[in-house]
Amino acid sequence: MSFSAPIRPARSERPLFIAGALLAALVIFAGFARTFYLKGLFGTPPLSSLLMTHGVVMTLWIVLFIAQIALVANGRTGLHRRLGLLGGCVAVLIVVMGVAAAIDAGRRGFTPAPQITPLMFMAIPIIDVAVFGTLVAAALLKRRRTATHKRLMLLATLGIVTPGAARLPLDFIKQGGLPAFFGVMIACVLAVVVIDTVRNRRLHPAFGWGAAFLIASVPLRIALAQTAAWQRFAAWLLG
Repeated sequence: MSFSAPIRPARSERPLFIAGALLAALVIFAGFARTFYLKGLFGTPPLSSLLMTHGVVMTLWIVLFIAQIALVANGRTGLHRRLGLLGGCVAVLIVVMGVAAAIDAGRRGFTPAPQITPLMFMAIPIIDVAVFGTLVAAALLKRRRTATHKRLMLLATLGIVTPGAARLPLDFIKQGGLPAFFGVMIACVLAVVVIDTVRNRRLHPAFGWGAAFLIASVPLRIALAQTAAWQRFAAWLLG
């Protein structure tokens, strides 16, 4: 008589994705609490209709992302797939509104630091949404491969927390400038990748190339922003 070893049930990956989604929501809410979510309490200046719409669309993405995780957790995969169509539309809106907001910031002469010109800064949000759109598009193409799909969606969502991180009311972030802003985003990405890798005892390919793509885009966009070609392109966008 032979005895087979008991099969250990696979541990649910759900807590990691819930934690990642809530982490993104927390950074964005905390960063934009004064100027958007709780602006009535802080008496901050009114926002233009463009920026209000941009904020609503970004918030809708976060809410939708959390809802999608909850639907899968409750076995509502059919509704999850149907709602994915709305998610794709919202992702397109994020890219469009992100570019529009970057152009608006350039016209207003906005810059997060004295050493960065408005034209240089425009490269940051525009490439932000380009990277986001690329990750979401890859996730949608891989939607039948659940493990890959959900990891790319999580990376896309964590990749757009940088604007919220830049507005966190913490002195070390304010003083740290761009390295600190991007550092928060990269820390969030690495945290979920490391936890997932340790838990599964291997680095999932989607987390491997997706995180590498996201992190590598940071120095690339900073380098691009300083080129004459970008300066001409940004000036053209401003009309």
